[in-house]
Amino acid sequence: MKIRKLLSAVLILVCVLSLAACGGKESKDEEKKVEIKASEDLADLTIGVQQGTTGDLACSDIVKKDSQMKRYPKGAAAVQALEAGKLDCVVIDAQPAAKFVEKSGNLKIIDGIFDDEQYAVCIKKGNTELLDSMNKALGELKDEGTLDKIIANYIGDDIGSFTYETPEGTDHSKGTLIMATNAEFEPYEYHEGNEIIGIDVDIARAVCDKMGYELKIEDMEFDSILPAVTAGKADFGAAGMTVTDERKENVDFTDTYANATQVVIVKK
Repeated sequence: MKIRKLLSAVLILVCVLSLAACGGKESKDEEKKVEIKASEDLADLTIGVQQGTTGDLACSDIVKKDSQMKRYPKGAAAVQALEAGKLDCVVIDAQPAAKFVEKSGNLKIIDGIFDDEQYAVCIKKGNTELLDSMNKALGELKDEGTLDKIIANYIGDDIGSFTYETPEGTDHSKGTLIMATNAEFEPYEYHEGNEIIGIDVDIARAVCDKMGYELKIEDMEFDSILPAVTAGKADFGAAGMTVTDERKENVDFTDTYANATQVVIVKK
């Protein structure tokens, strides 16, 4: 009888401890939820970014210690770390963020924290001939409406409505231009099977068609794109790249072809 009472007491104690542990875990999870209404709210957080991106540069100026910045070669890796509870938030461009959140039922986007940005193609500094030719081609594509159709094919209500194809009889006798990119940035550039597709890929191909070149794509880490262009290993870079004063010290930029903004991803 005494043994039964002792076992009952032990079981009750185990249940109480289990309930307490569950309550503690719930409280801990609640503590991890972050409220972000302005950029200053990021100052004390652990932030995941894709290394070398605008999100990396912007948040590095906000946080109190650089150790709060967790830099990943791919945006997807940062999002995975957030879902695993290793980060407070991820800062990344709006369109890729929408794709990540769409694939996860546990995340949400907070916008309105950062200013708008402009995307453009980067070219080796001083290569005015290529810069002028690309700007001319971009202008023609914009006037024809092709530029808007390419973007709408990947973003908005008309996804899949337009597939850019090289016009029949296009002259590519001038040779090949190499585009440096980072194919981890859906919908601007990403892998689909063995191909790299996306907004930047279609725009680059359309521009090269206008200029009389074949397009070759070199996939690399994002922060390797500018060095590749400045070293002449690639003719131009296109990877949802924001025009900034810091980058303009090392490369030239074409006219902008899209507007974007950084957003914050957090757990729901």
